[in-house]
Amino acid sequence: MHLHRISTNLNVDDATTGHEFYEEFLGLEKQFDMGWVASFRSPSNPSIQVTLVGTDATAPEQSSMSVAVADVDAAYAEAQRRGYEIVHPLTQEPWGVRRFFVRDPHGVVVNVVGHAD
Repeated sequence: MHLHRISTNLNVDDATTGHEFYEEFLGLEKQFDMGWVASFRSPSNPSIQVTLVGTDATAPEQSSMSVAVADVDAAYAEAQRRGYEIVHPLTQEPWGVRRFFVRDPHGVVVNVVGHAD
């Protein structure tokens, strides 16, 4: 599997607040802000990223991290082949990503996502 980046998802009550901490204090740049989710990335190293997640309206559970992959369909097929629990099926989301959620052997929910970029 070819990984583009792994980012921590911080499950928060309100993803619209506290942005100055990540931008001004940590020096990250806001990548996107959809109200319920906002992501911040290092300007010098795009693999350094943190995402604030409020309530994910399309998923049954909150994820703890996101893994951006080159081929999300292949990753989904591999997760199924290995018998991992699929928490959220492979879905084309309205905001333009294709993703699924899988539970790791420790019970952690991972958002596996394919971006157009």
